[in-house]
Amino acid sequence: MLELRPCCECCGTDLPPASLDARICSYECTFCVACAEGVLQGRCPNCGGELVRRPIRPADRLAKHPASTVRKVKPTGCAAA
Repeated sequence: MLELRPCCECCGTDLPPASLDARICSYECTFCVACAEGVLQGRCPNCGGELVRRPIRPADRLAKHPASTVRKVKPTGCAAA
């Protein structure tokens, strides 16, 4: 099950569970659309994998399986990735 991480790893932008702006790789590294399509050019800086839109978990399922609250942000941001 996806963690639905709460923010972009590069810039720290909040990405709530229903956000259409969240992008993930197959390891669930999470980025905002601006970072993913901008400086990262559609590739995860951690594994090199493709970044795709994170699916939205239905509200009734989100109540049973809540999103993560653990924020993972790179101290150096995207530029140093």
